[in-house]
Amino acid sequence: MTLSTQFLTMLSMVGMGVLFGTSLDTYQRFLNRPKRKRWFVFINDILFWLSQGLSIFYTLFLVNQGEIRFYIFLALLCGFAAYQSLFKRFYLRLLETFIQFCISTYRFGEKTFLLLIWKPLLWLFSLIISLLFALYRGSIALIRLLFNIVKWIIIVLSKPIFWILLIFWKLMPKKIKKSVEKLYNKMAGIFSLIKNYFQGWIQRWKKPKE
Repeated sequence: MTLSTQFLTMLSMVGMGVLFGTSLDTYQRFLNRPKRKRWFVFINDILFWLSQGLSIFYTLFLVNQGEIRFYIFLALLCGFAAYQSLFKRFYLRLLETFIQFCISTYRFGEKTFLLLIWKPLLWLFSLIISLLFALYRGSIALIRLLFNIVKWIIIVLSKPIFWILLIFWKLMPKKIKKSVEKLYNKMAGIFSLIKNYFQGWIQRWKKPKE
């Protein structure tokens, strides 16, 4: 391994130590251990350490083809110690500021969405429903009014026609009246037979088969 490769390896491992420190603090901030279940924390810890180990090894592979030396661990430790002593407070403040900024942005976006999009859509939907309901009630009222008007017209017109027919009936000869009555009785008998036939057929159809 050349001196330049060793130097790049040292710098990259120091950087990875700093990055590991920031990743650890970020992970601890978002994990919130006291409020999580043990199995959830255990699984996330395993995934975190695996991801950190793989990222360090991948960086080492890019720099020196994955050769491991003792000073690599010292460089990682130095980078982590430098982060803890020099950058941790600043990074935690920056992280908290970024989190609060994201929360504020989300709340602002949520309020904007509710105020400019969701509430107008709800108001428009309520207006459409109200208009449809009013149209339905108006249609029902109009249909009832038309039905009452037609009913009243039929009643008004049927009375003169009934009286005229009654006068004609009284003026008819008795022979014609008897013929009409016989025809009426025959038709009534035929309709009665048809009605009885259909009622019997329906009863047999409804009767459960054994």
